[in-house]
Amino acid sequence: MPHPKRKISNTRRDKRRTHYKGAAPTLSVDSTSGETHLRHRVTADGFYRGKHAFPDMKRD
Repeated sequence: MPHPKRKISNTRRDKRRTHYKGAAPTLSVDSTSGETHLRHRVTADGFYRGKHAFPDMKRD
């Protein structure tokens, strides 16, 4: 199998990888509590889409 004639330097390798960026997470604001949270996740207060996700649990 063919092999590279010279080792690719770390700088050249890293230049090629500069376009890979981490995306910032998308945040939502709950309509009831006004809390900012990750999308499609329950807030720390236990709300999801304006309703309490665990009605049988106590709220503080």
